[in-house]
Amino acid sequence: MSRMLHIVACIKQVPDTKIIKMNPKTNTMDRSSAPAILNPYDSHAVEEAVRLRARYGGVVSVLTMGPPPAVKAIRKCIEIGADEGYMITDRAFAGADTLATSYALTKALEKIGEIRPIDVIICGKMTIDGDTGQVGPGIARRLDMPPLTSVNKVVEINQAERYTIIHRKLEDGHEVIRSTLPCLFSVEKDINDVPYSTLPNMLRAARYQPHIWSVSDLGDIDKTQLGLKGSPTIVSSVWAPQKPQGGKLLEGEPEEQIRQLLDVLLERRELFEVSAGGGAS
Repeated sequence: MSRMLHIVACIKQVPDTKIIKMNPKTNTMDRSSAPAILNPYDSHAVEEAVRLRARYGGVVSVLTMGPPPAVKAIRKCIEIGADEGYMITDRAFAGADTLATSYALTKALEKIGEIRPIDVIICGKMTIDGDTGQVGPGIARRLDMPPLTSVNKVVEINQAERYTIIHRKLEDGHEVIRSTLPCLFSVEKDINDVPYSTLPNMLRAARYQPHIWSVSDLGDIDKTQLGLKGSPTIVSSVWAPQKPQGGKLLEGEPEEQIRQLLDVLLERRELFEVSAGGGAS
């Protein structure tokens, strides 16, 4: 008899980028200007894990790295339907880029796997505060498992024969991929719709206390690969894009508007010049 399917969703708490403002003096994001939310792509990852559990049985765990307030994101995942939540939090993780983040999460996943072997890891396609899409594949590489990116449908998980079949989104359709287990999915938003949380899940989430680990709880770990020390990339500056200027309103009779339009085009004729070779200059 095979053991229960274990799915782990890696999630992140992020600032709501629809509300966040930029600090004009430092050219950095003012994270205090916006509420922290569960990364939208990750909510679909957790929802898909819950749906797979409904189809095949098993356990859904969630994992995050962040400061202590990130426990709210875990509770949101419990509301969606996750069974267990794990958080790694330590000042040693601060300032991590995607490489250092994938290393820290991998060490935590290895510890979770010692508690209950992992069959599938699910990540959101990307985070809205980073937009890199690198952490999921980075985890898969470190764990030596297949990374299945841009997943928008899980057709089958066959635990007995240790394989899965998924649809991977392409610009003009999708491709069908069969992969061995364990593996990692990074999922698109259109893989599912996240429904409103049920009252029992909301009540459980309000009382839920996740498993919280520091660096010292992760066993044999190379601290030089954590945080700023383990991050070969840095963000040198961030700035808000300039607001586009309003267009010029053409007034008068049609003939006068045409003359005004021609004047504007002549002022910007360099946009329409053609090089001798026939290409745009």
